[in-house]
Amino acid sequence: MTPPLANKHILLVEDDAVFRSMLAGYLTSLGAIIGEAEDGEQALSYVAQFQPELMICDLNMPNMDGITLVDHLRHQGCQIPVIVISATEKITDVDKMLRLGVQDVLLKPITDLNHLRDALLSSFYPYLFSSPASEELTMLADWSDLSEKPQEAVQLLRQLQPPAQQTISGCKINYRQLTLAEKPGIVFDIAALSEHDFAFYCLDISRAGNKGVLAALMLRALFNNLLQEHLAEQNEALPQMSTILNRINQLLHQSYLEGQFPFLAGYYHVPKQKLLIVSAGLHVNIEANDRKYELDDSVPMGTLQTLYPSQTSLVADRWVCHVKGNGGRLQLNATL
Repeated sequence: MTPPLANKHILLVEDDAVFRSMLAGYLTSLGAIIGEAEDGEQALSYVAQFQPELMICDLNMPNMDGITLVDHLRHQGCQIPVIVISATEKITDVDKMLRLGVQDVLLKPITDLNHLRDALLSSFYPYLFSSPASEELTMLADWSDLSEKPQEAVQLLRQLQPPAQQTISGCKINYRQLTLAEKPGIVFDIAALSEHDFAFYCLDISRAGNKGVLAALMLRALFNNLLQEHLAEQNEALPQMSTILNRINQLLHQSYLEGQFPFLAGYYHVPKQKLLIVSAGLHVNIEANDRKYELDDSVPMGTLQTLYPSQTSLVADRWVCHVKGNGGRLQLNATL
């Protein structure tokens, strides 16, 4: 019988020599061809020279950690599938890796290597291990579990809030938020799409109860991928933000998340200094180039099947975006 991973070329990136050797032996027994690296720097060289089909990597390693490694590969245009095996206890680390598009995250200690085997088979043969029906059932089960633990979901959401000050794609970013401490209001997130551009959004979850928290967690997991897929379809043109907004609106309906979800999405291309903002249900004021721009509230997501949101497009090397909704206020500042 042919081994399940026959001739699959897998790179192991792990600084623990004993654990790396154990994994290499196990994967070899499944038929895989194994390459090894002790840290991210060695892994970059290996990927460039040998082009493995999949990479298994740790997070905490000397010289270059796993997050930096995968970030480098993605910015180079390398979309090699990645499975993370790590002992990290930081939910933010797991979140960063998932947003970089890794296939799975397995936490040490791994007591049953069949979990790793299943993750590898799912990555190599996705059509055998997934279907729209099974994915929907899994999603509904996750939603049900989180609905029964609303405070845990809220706490998770707060842990995932981005830092108040950071530099993204060469642009200095900071934001201030005013919301009630005892309940979630406007959820904000921002992340780089590449070294040249980044995206952000605000979602007011104060009108939808527990389903607002679930919608925010779903959006955090999907927003960047939706935008990157859309950009790929645009052939290097700037994104149509209203298309992204309507796609998210459709996902809310398909996920049975009922309610009103006021929402804003933004995109900034740093070299072109081009800012795109679209809003459905949030009041937005923008200061740029010594001028002020205003977007009407319009209709929030979750109300209609198709939305016609307020939107604006402008060129600026620095700008301030003021967002106001039922769940609070937020001010976002960006400077090149």
